[in-house]
Amino acid sequence: MKLCPVILAGGGGTRLWPLSREHYPKQFLTLFDNNTLLQNTLLRLDGLAADIDVVDPVIICNEAHRFLVAEQSAQVSKNVSRIILEPKGRNTAPALTVASLNENDAIIIMMPADHIITKSALFHEAISAGIEMAKNDFLVTFGIKPNAPETGYGYIHMANEIRSINGQVIHEISGFTEKPEQSIAEAYLSSGDYLWNSGIFMMKASVWLEKVMQLQLSIYDSCVDAYNKGKADGLFFRLDEASFLNSPDDSIDYAVMEKLAENNDDHLAVIPVDVGWSDVGAWSSVWDINDKDKNNNHIEGDVITDQTKNCLIRSERGLIVTIGCEDMVIVDTDDAIMIADKNKTQDVKKIVEKLKNENRSESLTHRKVYRPWGSYDSIDMGDSFQAKRLIVNPGKKLSLQSHAKRAEHWVVVKGVATVTKGEEKFLLNENESTYIPLGVKHRLENAGDKPLEIIEVQSGSYLGEDDIVRYDDDFGRE
Repeated sequence: MKLCPVILAGGGGTRLWPLSREHYPKQFLTLFDNNTLLQNTLLRLDGLAADIDVVDPVIICNEAHRFLVAEQSAQVSKNVSRIILEPKGRNTAPALTVASLNENDAIIIMMPADHIITKSALFHEAISAGIEMAKNDFLVTFGIKPNAPETGYGYIHMANEIRSINGQVIHEISGFTEKPEQSIAEAYLSSGDYLWNSGIFMMKASVWLEKVMQLQLSIYDSCVDAYNKGKADGLFFRLDEASFLNSPDDSIDYAVMEKLAENNDDHLAVIPVDVGWSDVGAWSSVWDINDKDKNNNHIEGDVITDQTKNCLIRSERGLIVTIGCEDMVIVDTDDAIMIADKNKTQDVKKIVEKLKNENRSESLTHRKVYRPWGSYDSIDMGDSFQAKRLIVNPGKKLSLQSHAKRAEHWVVVKGVATVTKGEEKFLLNENESTYIPLGVKHRLENAGDKPLEIIEVQSGSYLGEDDIVRYDDDFGRE
């Protein structure tokens, strides 16, 4: 039977602010090695037993992140069968339902894109056992053996042992608890009967659909309608917006798993694992997992420390100097600095909420913004001008467009640009420039095999990104 990875790549970009933002959440960040969290999730099943037929994954994400998902998948040479686009996140139960409709003849393993697992071989052993249970119509989850009375995680209460498969002991589930108080978490840890809820699930797609139809008919009906009315756009599949938004916003745990546990369903199973798992839920988690120096500091970028210990210090911009600091997180990006007590980094989301309430752009984007053709970095701005550094990836081109309220001046810094300006089409080499008057149709293209770097100076009465009329676009943007 086929095993289809279903990767949930949504996220609000709040927990690891200022590095993560709403338009660039943590699954797209490089935090532990040379790959992003999404890329490591895509690679997570590599090396499974040869007799397991792993098919190309399905990824579910927000419309705004679709090109990031496609680009990062391509960077690690991972084929994706389909990227399903949610018009708005409705939590994990509807996401798993539409994925099951897409792969209803497979066993699916649902994995969040923003977690890490460092012990892949042990995880693969657990997956092999989970497949055997899923073949027999079990809904399987993977519980993490706790090492602390963590109040930020949900817990799974293990019941009787069902069976053992190649050393993997599988238990019934008697209940779920969401983020208990400290005293309860301590009791759970002492009992040895509770596991952290990893958020990773495995079952036949058809079994999941049967359970959702039985327990959450409104979710099932909305998702079926959204899927049947959806439209394919190459690799992307857009769910029907009106139908999908009719679905209740609910998690897999609340919508189905807890109800099955309450009803003593005998086809509910948990596999206890110790696989080096983290949901990377706060900056303190990033410090926990990464390597540290002799003073127990994790340092990235241009940093000098003195009398500093137990800190995470990350510089994306310039030199950071610390003297006499302890148990702190210091993160410096191009447009924001965060300094926090390492034990209070769960509260970062409160700051992000304040930024949103004040309509500050720092909650949404970085100074550097990624586009399907490359990126741009706003390096200076005044009342009627803005300067940007544009990077156009090899073989990519911007849309054919015009602006009603601004003119642009382009200077080639690196590479060779193919420029369309009105009826003209010509090449610009390094140190050459051109002027795009207000209202003129234009396009920038990199036909070469190396990145193209442009300095763009905009001038006019309005410089917003919404002053664009697109006439032709490789990426289907309006």
